[in-house]
Amino acid sequence: MTEVLFYHLQNMALENVLPPLLEKSLERGWRCVVQSTSEERADALDAHLWTYRDDSFLPHATWRAADAAEQPILLMLEEGNPNGAQVRFLVDNAGLPAETAGYQRLVLVFNGDDDEALAAARSAWTDCKARGLTATYWQADERGRWQKRN
Repeated sequence: MTEVLFYHLQNMALENVLPPLLEKSLERGWRCVVQSTSEERADALDAHLWTYRDDSFLPHATWRAADAAEQPILLMLEEGNPNGAQVRFLVDNAGLPAETAGYQRLVLVFNGDDDEALAAARSAWTDCKARGLTATYWQADERGRWQKRN
């Protein structure tokens, strides 16, 4: 069954949180999709993933790439899973996909300082429960480590 993780960002930027989560996913042998809600944001994440740290490399592409299906990390705007991802990251208020069975995890990352993002996350939480999906809520502690909350 698909596990849904809600990551609540407070005083943290997605650009600082997403790369380590993607690295951990790749270390586990998982392919990933990162779904955003605008081309501009997807392009900005694309550029950031190439340069976020000098000593790291996150192999990825956008949905526009001819070899998108072969990429370990694929940045997208719409539903679909062309690279056979086991994990789908939903950012910038991207909604849960209609079909979740193909994923081991859905990771919804939302900005706790944004009222619209909070409302979207609450709606997604309700949607998860209505679909019978297991959802967990995660928040960073004062040292920036993710802690599961009830």
